[in-house]
Amino acid sequence: MNNSILYEINARLLVRRFGEKAKLKDIPGEYFESLSKKGISIIWLMGVWQNCSDLIEQCCFSADLISSYSKALPDWSRADVIGSPYAIKDYIVHSDLGSFHDLIELKKNINRLGMKLLLDFIPNHFGASTPLLDSSPGVFLSGDNILFEKDKHTFFKHGDKFFAHGRDPMFPAWTDTVQVNFFSETARSLLISRLIELTKYCDGVRCDMAMLALNPVFQNTWLGVLKEEKPEEEFWTAAIKKIKEVKSDFVFLAEAYWDLEWKLQKLGFDFTYDKRLLERLHSNDIWGVKAHLMADDEFQKKSARFIENHDELRSVTKFGEARSLAAATVISTVKGMKFFFDGQFESKKVKIPVQLGREPREKISHLTKIYYKKLLSIISDDVFIKGEWLLIEPQSAAKNNLSFERFFSWIWHYKNNFRLIVINYSDKTAQCRLHIPFTIPNEIIVLEDLLTGAEYIRSTTEIKSIGLFIELKAYQSHIFSFTL
Repeated sequence: MNNSILYEINARLLVRRFGEKAKLKDIPGEYFESLSKKGISIIWLMGVWQNCSDLIEQCCFSADLISSYSKALPDWSRADVIGSPYAIKDYIVHSDLGSFHDLIELKKNINRLGMKLLLDFIPNHFGASTPLLDSSPGVFLSGDNILFEKDKHTFFKHGDKFFAHGRDPMFPAWTDTVQVNFFSETARSLLISRLIELTKYCDGVRCDMAMLALNPVFQNTWLGVLKEEKPEEEFWTAAIKKIKEVKSDFVFLAEAYWDLEWKLQKLGFDFTYDKRLLERLHSNDIWGVKAHLMADDEFQKKSARFIENHDELRSVTKFGEARSLAAATVISTVKGMKFFFDGQFESKKVKIPVQLGREPREKISHLTKIYYKKLLSIISDDVFIKGEWLLIEPQSAAKNNLSFERFFSWIWHYKNNFRLIVINYSDKTAQCRLHIPFTIPNEIIVLEDLLTGAEYIRSTTEIKSIGLFIELKAYQSHIFSFTL
C-alpha cells in the first residue's frame, strides 16, 4: 500500500460528461479500465453525498464565490450552482447521482479492476439544514442567544435552539454548515456508526480537515463555547480502531495541515496530506525539499504527495507546464502515496469551485499527456513498489560551477535492478556529478533513460573517481534504468 496511486475525481462533473442527466450507473466501464491501465490503485470519488440544496440560494452567491464562478466558467448560470459537497444532509447518495445500489455496483466494478474506492468522510460538520439537527441535536455544538447576538456569522438559530456553524479557526465560519461537537459522546457515536455504514459502500475514506477533530485543536477553536470536558481519548483513535475491527484493510486518508500530519499518522491514519512538499516545490526550496524527504521513514511512506487537488490551483497554472512536470516527477518517484487529480494528466488549467456542477471545455496538452503516460508506466515497476529508496547528493561538475545545487537525485533498488532519478529543478541548463553508492562489478555501466529511450554507456572508473556527469536542460529529468 506504500506505493498506492490515488486519483481524485469530482463525481458530479464526471457523470455530466456522459449526459446532462447521467448518473453513476451511466459511467462506461471503459472509463475506469483506462485508469486501471495507467496504474491507478485508488479512485477517490469526491462529492457523492446528498448536500443541503435548500442552502444554495442563501450561501452560494457571495461576491467571492460569484467571482470564482466567473473566472472558472464565464458563461455560468445559477442553474450551474449545485452547492458545496461538504455541506451534506447525511451520508446518502445524492439523488442526481443515483442510489446506494448504483454505488455498490460501481464499487464492484472498480474492485474487479484491482482498484479501491475512496469516498468523503466529513467529520467536522454537516449541512446547516441537516435533519439531524432535529433528530440528534446533541451531535452538534450548541450556542445561546448571547453568542448569536454577538456573532451572527458564526452562530445561527434553528427552531428554538442555537448552533455554531462549522469552522476552521484560521477562517470565518462556513455558513452552510453546522459544527459537530467532538466532545459529545452522542456525536462520536454517530460519526463512528456512519463510518461503519460506509464500509459497505467503499474501501476507504478521505477525511476532510481531519486535524480539526483533534482534542487540543477543537478545544482551542471553541474556547468560551464548549460546555463539555475534553475527552481523554482522541476521536480518531476510537474511530479508526473500531473501523479496522470491522474491515482491517479500510483506508484512512487525512486532509491535514499545521504540522499535525505525524500526530494523525500515530493515531492510526494510513496516509496524510503532504502540503508541505507542494509548498516547497512551488517556492523552489530545493534544500527544504531534500530535508523534508529525509524525515522518518514511516512518515514518508504514509505521506500523500500531490501538486494539485480540488482545493489547490491547477499545477500547470501554479508552476507552468515544464516545472509542473518536473514537480510531478518528484512526487511520483519518492516514497509514499502518489496523489493525482482528474485533468492533471491533460494539463487542465481551470480550478473549478466545488459549488459548480459544470466544467468548461479545455485544450489538452499532448506533451503533458504523453509525459504522464510514460511516468506512470515507469513507476509501475516492482523496483518502485518493493525496492529501497536512497537520496543522493549531487556534486559540482567543475570548479566554481554551482549549478549542481539545482538538482534532485535519488535511487531505487530492488534485487539487482536500479532506477536513478535526476531532476534539474531550475529554469536554466545545469550540470552535476553523481556518485552511485553501490559496487559496479563491470568496467562499464549501461544506463537507459526510460523517459526518452536513449542509452548511455559510461566508464565505471570515471563514476568511482569523479562521478557520473549529468547535464540537463531547464526542468528536464532522467529516469535511468540499469542492473548490477
